[in-house]
Amino acid sequence: MFKKILIANRGEIACRVIKTARRMGILTVAVYSDADRDALHVEMADEAVHIGPAPAAESYLVADKIIAACKETGAEAVHPGYGFLSERASFCAALEKEGIIFIGPKPKAIEAMGDKIESKKFANAAKVSTVPGHLGIIDDADHAERIAGEIGYPVMIKASAGGGGKGMRIAWSKDEVRDGFERARSEAKSSFGDDRVFIEKFVVDPRHIEIQVLADAHGNVVYLGERECSIQRRNQKVVEEAPSPFLDEATRKAMGEQSVALAKAVDYQSAGTVEFIVDRDRNFYFLEMNTRLQVEHPVTELVTGIDLVEQMIRVAAGEKLPFSQADIKLNGWAIESRLYAEDPYRNFLPSIGRLTRYRPPREGRTEKSVVRNDTGVFEGAEISMYYDPMIAKLCTWAPTRLEAIEAMGEALDGFVVDGIEHNMPFLSALMKHPRWREGRLSTGFIAEEYPDGFAPVTPDEEQTALLSAIALSCSLIESNRRERHADRLRPASGTLQENWIVKIGSDYIPVALPEGAVTIPLEMDMQIGGQTVTLSTDWRPGDAVWVGTIGGRKLTAQIRAVLNGLRIDWQGISVRTKVFTPRQAELDKLMPLKLPPDTSKLLLCPMPGLVVAIAVAEGQEVKAGETLAIVEAMKMENVLRAERDLVVGKINAKPGESLAVDAVIMEFA
Repeated sequence: MFKKILIANRGEIACRVIKTARRMGILTVAVYSDADRDALHVEMADEAVHIGPAPAAESYLVADKIIAACKETGAEAVHPGYGFLSERASFCAALEKEGIIFIGPKPKAIEAMGDKIESKKFANAAKVSTVPGHLGIIDDADHAERIAGEIGYPVMIKASAGGGGKGMRIAWSKDEVRDGFERARSEAKSSFGDDRVFIEKFVVDPRHIEIQVLADAHGNVVYLGERECSIQRRNQKVVEEAPSPFLDEATRKAMGEQSVALAKAVDYQSAGTVEFIVDRDRNFYFLEMNTRLQVEHPVTELVTGIDLVEQMIRVAAGEKLPFSQADIKLNGWAIESRLYAEDPYRNFLPSIGRLTRYRPPREGRTEKSVVRNDTGVFEGAEISMYYDPMIAKLCTWAPTRLEAIEAMGEALDGFVVDGIEHNMPFLSALMKHPRWREGRLSTGFIAEEYPDGFAPVTPDEEQTALLSAIALSCSLIESNRRERHADRLRPASGTLQENWIVKIGSDYIPVALPEGAVTIPLEMDMQIGGQTVTLSTDWRPGDAVWVGTIGGRKLTAQIRAVLNGLRIDWQGISVRTKVFTPRQAELDKLMPLKLPPDTSKLLLCPMPGLVVAIAVAEGQEVKAGETLAIVEAMKMENVLRAERDLVVGKINAKPGESLAVDAVIMEFA
């Protein structure tokens, strides 16, 4: 077994590998760029080596710097994580040449499966089901249009060296093929240094289901069940689960055996994933093979009890797999939610900045569930514009799917992140979505269920009553604390007022306290909407999370102080609340409303990013839907289009400029 390994990665996956290596008694070496000097993976590792400037192309993607770090520290092997150099055969070969072990497959398998075009040719030869398409290189937009017409719309345009949703576009018409081809090729060039793209048939209502395989150097290959990855946005996975609610045992077995056959055909060694798209009739088609550890591997670990990172290390050290296919059993259900630094209310555009508060839920096992949080950040850490916007991967396990979803919803409600925008409200709302809970999924789920983007969830009558109770309980506890302060000049006296009004948004909710006594921890009856409920909580002023019961129902919500009130976040709902006496509420209703400024004549930068192109000129007439500018953020190109017919007045930005969020790109006449 290795005595020391180097992790050629950063963020949560570097921390994840370090945890397993530490448990195995293996020393670890971290590498870091200028931007990651104070990162968590650097702190966790036994040693750390600086490898260059912040841009990945000058640090994490430079193989020579990784090899030099191995020689400097005496690391015997390299775990690449995912992304960066994890699927670069030349890196694997360079390590072998230096006598350093690559904790992953051999160059032959990486080359055969790493290129999407070549992998499909290989899969066809191995008699694996593949999607109809054109596997050759597309020369230009005219060629793309001709091929798409032959295949039949809709088609998928994909970067040959792509991954993570980059360099990928769906086209439903000739015009979309031309535009999609240019965008896919441009993204592929900037993200992977390879602008080759290919075209294949797009399966309508597809599910994205993948099979986890594990192989050693002695010819043993097993599959560890499947993962459902259909909840995607812009072809980027958001929520994954294991097993899939859609597969039956026969389909699972067929997909698994086909995946094992493909792995054996390329003499695969290590953990790998064979991805399929599955149609509504459970027909499955080979998509690609990822010759590395997947982001979503924890859900497989939770349902099989197998540590995939440990097995990768043991296989690389020459050990045999300690189990056979007959030993693999799927136990219970696991869900993974990817917490991203992005604004769900601005079409999920990236958000960067410092984590002023980062309080994940408690990890571990309870009577009914397991909570696991894979992360690479800490309170005070910075989310950089140079790398992937992932903050954490929150996972839950339970005996059944609905129990795992409920556990996930509660864990999300208690996960506090401040300082940046993030997709927690969307993830929390998703856990309550009827279609998700029923398992009626497809890769178009988000686009279909949120066609106009995600908006704040409006509470119904029952939810409003619960939020009112939480708001009033916090107000009573805070008042009680003030009343008991030792230096207070004149404490309040008399009985507690019975009638209160809680303002939620523009609604005024009457709440009565029939008993009129405050105890700490708080337990009292409240009358809301004609019903009496008992509220119990041990919340204290300053606590970020409110945990308690209302009418026997357990609730977990987040509490943030705002001017003269509280903001409560719960199940994707975010409301501002104020607690009034009846007379104060009457006066509040007379207060004028402050309207937001009119920005209809401005094009604002929707996220911090780099201006790639300005597509119009001053004085130009533009039709609705035409491109105004292209802004790149976190390696994704975002096309900003005109929402209506307009005339360009003044252009304030130029290509190459870095802009902050809401910076004015151009003004309209």
